[in-house]
Amino acid sequence: MKRAVWLVLAGIASVQLGATVAKDLFTQVEPTALVWLRLTASAVLLLLIARPRLRGRSRQDWLVVAGFASTLALMNWAFYQSFARLPLGVAVTIELIGPLAVALAGSRRPRDLIWVALAALGVVALGWERADLDPLGVAFALVAGGCWAAYILLSAQTGRRWPGLEGLSVASTGAALLLAPFALASDLAGILKPEVLALGALIGLLSSVIPYSLELVALRTLPAALFGILMSVEPAVAALAALLVLGESLTGLQWLAIACVVAASAGATRYADSTRDRDTELLEHP
Repeated sequence: MKRAVWLVLAGIASVQLGATVAKDLFTQVEPTALVWLRLTASAVLLLLIARPRLRGRSRQDWLVVAGFASTLALMNWAFYQSFARLPLGVAVTIELIGPLAVALAGSRRPRDLIWVALAALGVVALGWERADLDPLGVAFALVAGGCWAAYILLSAQTGRRWPGLEGLSVASTGAALLLAPFALASDLAGILKPEVLALGALIGLLSSVIPYSLELVALRTLPAALFGILMSVEPAVAALAALLVLGESLTGLQWLAIACVVAASAGATRYADSTRDRDTELLEHP
């Protein structure tokens, strides 16, 4: 359990660092084109690493990975559209509604709801002082949040049906193919810039290959509800990365909100581990 938690946290740090690099490039290339570069770079790397076996797959295997590919495409596209219009920390905060919904739906104990409520309080407080939010940016963030919820469930199913990184490589390839016509139509000239191509490959590594691979492995043993609560650290990491790389500052209330979501994540993780340990002791010493 602890190893899976650390894998998820490392993935969060990687994806938010990649997001700050991407946002810094929006003056040179359209978000749709950039997210396609990210997905294409990650798909190529994953195919080389995983070398997926396509023969002998069941119809259900293909349906799951197709759903995963569609979710990856829409989630990434909507997220890039959102933080092109909103501060990165705010966009991630709104997007967090999806994982929180998964956590709430999977809760079975009253204490789980306490951690979800604390994380939700932080989400609300983080965006409380932002009265000038772009409505379209908020809408895109909500769409990304819904896709994030679906991603949690589909990633777990893909990991169970496709060994290693095979399912992720196939899904990433499908997502890149789905976005290709829109990306090429939006900014072909921007895509062909050497600097954009190089940084697009770096973003693909940071924002897709590393985090999705770590999460896919973690979700084989980590409950979907706990994964959703762990995602509550995303606003904190996003805000810190945006502050260090982009100079996007936060108010005192927003930092307090970050403390709420971090505390919720830490509490949920600690309680889940202690529950697992106690159950193990009962089995070993009836």
